[in-house]
Amino acid sequence: MDEKHLDIKTPEYVSLQFEPAGLGSRAAAHILDQLILVVANIVIVVIGIFVLMGLNNPTPIEFLPYQLGSLPFAIMIILLFVVNWGYFLAFEYFAGGRTPGKYWLGIRVIQGNGQSITLLSSFIRNLMRIIDMLPAYYLVGIIMVFFHSQHKRLGDIVAGTIVVHERKKKRKKKQTPIEKEMELRGITKDGLVLEEYAIKALGTKEWKLLKAYSQRFVQLPVEKRNQLTKQLAELLLPKIGINPDQKEYELERILLTLYVILKDEWEFEL
Repeated sequence: MDEKHLDIKTPEYVSLQFEPAGLGSRAAAHILDQLILVVANIVIVVIGIFVLMGLNNPTPIEFLPYQLGSLPFAIMIILLFVVNWGYFLAFEYFAGGRTPGKYWLGIRVIQGNGQSITLLSSFIRNLMRIIDMLPAYYLVGIIMVFFHSQHKRLGDIVAGTIVVHERKKKRKKKQTPIEKEMELRGITKDGLVLEEYAIKALGTKEWKLLKAYSQRFVQLPVEKRNQLTKQLAELLLPKIGINPDQKEYELERILLTLYVILKDEWEFEL
């Protein structure tokens, strides 16, 4: 099945274009993730065996039946379960829809409306792996991805998600005036540490305001720039837990840094 571009209109009526990830890239990403999980499982089991063998020092013959009912053995089993089922949930939610395998293959999970995946969507999507894995080797999931027009497995359909190829950031040969200004000020996205919830609190509307602000930043007279900076800071900064009652120069630094952070998420193209 040929991969087709998918046009998505967000709730803010912004049109975004994505390329659904096909069976090949999804399978390769899953294999990489499984290799990581295999290594993690081996490490947990090896450590667990050493811990168990250290308890009362049982002989190899009596080791297994002796330890099956022990608390450390139960903890090891629970830890294996949490790692194997929490791996995809944690990475997809906290890493912007990317597990390590997806990151290396350049794909990610998003919601059907083009926004970042939510915790509930990720939970439902990964819970449905139980069915997608049937009867073995993800046969149900493979069939669904291969025949579905948007390459969705059952978990994606139920959770309202889709796996897409990463969209490359737009590269420009020459720096824009605002980029030169930020370089002179030493502004980078590392200059502002934000929690994941804070970033998710800012959507398309806030991004458009920051983008318009950055585009007009250099051209505006100082007085008008200070006024605009104050207004925008009072509107946006409380949403991410930052006090807007600061000097204009510091507010400019925060807003421009926030622009750089959101730019990675919103300003990209295929």
